[in-house]
Amino acid sequence: MSDLLYEVKDKIATITLNRPDKLNAFTGSMIDAWARALAEAQADDNVNVVIVTGAGRAFCSGGDVGRMRQGEPSALDGKNSLWEGVHRVPKTLEAMDKPVIAMVNGLAVGAGMGMCVMCDVRVAAESARFSTGYVRVGLVPGDGDTYFLPRLVGAAKALELLWTADFIEAPEAHRLGIVQRVVPDAQLREVTYALARQIADGPQIPMRMIKRLVYQSLRLDLRTHLDLVSSHMSIVRQTADHAEGVAAFKEKRSPKFQGR
Repeated sequence: MSDLLYEVKDKIATITLNRPDKLNAFTGSMIDAWARALAEAQADDNVNVVIVTGAGRAFCSGGDVGRMRQGEPSALDGKNSLWEGVHRVPKTLEAMDKPVIAMVNGLAVGAGMGMCVMCDVRVAAESARFSTGYVRVGLVPGDGDTYFLPRLVGAAKALELLWTADFIEAPEAHRLGIVQRVVPDAQLREVTYALARQIADGPQIPMRMIKRLVYQSLRLDLRTHLDLVSSHMSIVRQTADHAEGVAAFKEKRSPKFQGR
């Protein structure tokens, strides 16, 4: 069976890390498949939302140390292996304007936590546990934790989590803003897919523009951001979904958006 599964159903694409016996520790071939699946979802008109999860009792325990190549690579080879390997996932995610939800079903450690926090939204099972992990083996985070984590919890808390590599439970992760919802394990799939379904059935042009605006706002001054907002607003006012939303509001009924 494939180490990474990809399926599309009812406008929702699901990417499942599928090495449950290894706690979904990823390999180079899994990273390649992961990046390809994300790019395919972005290009597919039949996909409005992407869910990333793990099989079994873990979301992802990071890279598979046992299958890393033997011996120390040169500094340049080590840098390039990250840039051309693991970094393909966050770089592909950055290019996506479709919502990506992490369904965290268990352990998320090291690069596994990094892969989790680089998604747009996280829904976690009550049993989920998180740790940055890297300092325990004398490394710096290699997949973008130092970029994504401070944006969720602030610089000081990010430093504490990165320096200590302490495990935090799902309720604490929710309090810190690392995850947005915590649900009983048995309800994780139902709640996550209900959220994905709500987004997938919404007006897709403004959905994707909202994602762009939120992330771009982190790099822009207010005046530049407002200029961008005014352009996006002018575009969405011309869409069929906007016309349907206004008509539904006036007629006191639920809107029927086109869904793409």
